Amino acid sequence: MATIDHFPSTARFDVIADALDRAGAVIVDGLLDAGLLGKINRELDPLVEAADPAMKHRTPELDAFFGPFVRHVSGLAGKSRSFAEEVMCHPLYLSLCDRFLLPLCADYQLNLGHLMDRGPGAERQLLHRDQAVWNYFPATDQEIQVSSVVALVDFSRENGATLVVPGSHRWPGDRKPAESEVACAEMSAGSAVVYLGSTIHAGGTNATADQCRRGFHLSYTLGWLRTEENNVLAVPPEIARELSPRAQSLVGYGVHDAIATQGGYTGMLDMRDPGELLRKGLL
Repeated sequence: MATIDHFPSTARFDVIADALDRAGAVIVDGLLDAGLLGKINRELDPLVEAADPAMKHRTPELDAFFGPFVRHVSGLAGKSRSFAEEVMCHPLYLSLCDRFLLPLCADYQLNLGHLMDRGPGAERQLLHRDQAVWNYFPATDQEIQVSSVVALVDFSRENGATLVVPGSHRWPGDRKPAESEVACAEMSAGSAVVYLGSTIHAGGTNATADQCRRGFHLSYTLGWLRTEENNVLAVPPEIARELSPRAQSLVGYGVHDAIATQGGYTGMLDMRDPGELLRKGLL
C-alpha cells in the first residue's frame, strides 16, 4: 500500500511545501498542540452531540456520499473562535496558500470549515478530487485549492482515517487508482493531512464497533471563486466583528483587489471594503 510522508509541525516550511508539491499530500504531526486541541473539542462538543447523523442533505447524491452515520457541524469559523483565529489563520496554512494559490489570485479565502464525526458503520466515500466542485474552471496546471483534514481524535485504518492517492495531482483526469496506490492517513489527534485540490482522496470506512472518527475539513480557494460554503452567512457581522482583520478577510469580509495587476476588484459594498465598514461599525 502507498504511504504518506510525515513531518513534525516544527519542520522547515520549504521542506513541507516541496513534499506537498511533489506528492500532492503530506501529514503534519502535532499541528495543534494539546491545549488548542482540547479547547476546540470543548467548543464543538455540544454541537456534535446535537447533530443528527440522519439529516437530509441538499441532494440525494450528497446523502449517498456522506451516508447516515456521520454527524456534521458546518460553518466552523462562525462557531469556534479557536478555529477561526488559531487554525484558519495558522501560519503554515497561510504560507502554503501563498505558495500554491497566489499565482492565480490577489488573495485567497476560506472555502469550507466542516466537522465530520464519522461513526461506526460509516462507509468509504467515493474517491474524488475536491477541486471538481469547480468543474467549469478552465484547465490549468496551477492549483486552485489547498485542503486538509485535521484529526480531533486519533485516526486509524480501523476507524476510517482519510485515504489519499499520492501523486494523483499530476495524473490525467480520467486515470483511476489501483488499491495499491491508496494511502491511509493514520495520525494522532492534533495532526493534519494536507493535500491539494487536485489530489484524489476519500474518507475511509469506520469498521469499529464504538469509535467515532472526529475531524474537520479545512480548505482555501482563490479569492475570486464562489466558495462551497457561504461564509458570510456562516459568520454574520455580529460574529465577524470580534475576529481579527485577517480572519475577517478570509471568511469574505474583504475585497479581492487585482487592480495592481491590471485587473479589477470583487466583493465590495457601497464601493468600499466590507472589512473596513465592519471595523468602523458601519456593517
